[in-house]
Amino acid sequence: MMALQKNVLWVDCIGAGIAGVAMLMLAGWLSRLYLLPVEFVMGLGVVNLIYGAYSFSLAVRRKRPKGLIVLLVVANGCWAVFCVVAAVLVVGQASLFGIAHLVGEGLYVGWLAWMEWRLRERLVGE
Repeated sequence: MMALQKNVLWVDCIGAGIAGVAMLMLAGWLSRLYLLPVEFVMGLGVVNLIYGAYSFSLAVRRKRPKGLIVLLVVANGCWAVFCVVAAVLVVGQASLFGIAHLVGEGLYVGWLAWMEWRLRERLVGE
């Protein structure tokens, strides 16, 4: 658990980067699997890449302004809410895979927000 706490920003940026690249590379296939518009899937991928770049910019710093850590937590929290709301809104249109992806990403990102908030003082001064 200590290693995870120390590396939570790396977990965050690597996860977002992998998800973003995979979603963009597989957008057509995922669109068909999820029964969601390809533009929606690509939008998810782009947001993940932008978010991953931001969290990477924090992960590589030794000292991090507290406001930037709080912004990261807020962004994670907002994205978690977006994913869950999107999942609810596409019920009846999206496949079970699409809904599971949105709910899973929401839970994962919500967990990251919680961890980063809990560790915010430590993340500022590593």
